[in-house]
Amino acid sequence: MSDLLTAARAEALFTSDLSTGSEPTRAEIAAAIRRAILDHGGSRGCATILAWAYGERPETAVPRMRWALGRVRAVYPRTTP
Repeated sequence: MSDLLTAARAEALFTSDLSTGSEPTRAEIAAAIRRAILDHGGSRGCATILAWAYGERPETAVPRMRWALGRVRAVYPRTTP
């Protein structure tokens, strides 16, 4: 379950207005994720934008997703049940 949540958070952060390479705080990341989900009609909308970016601009999508996933993993560490 947490892997799906991590993926959804990273997809939303990917579509946010935060700059790649920045190191936002947990509060900034949480706010950006909320805004992205609202702006794009939910997590499916974020996933759609992510897929489009990989199809149209993979050279920029790959580093941005690495950044987004890294930030999400840093501020929402995985807990083991």
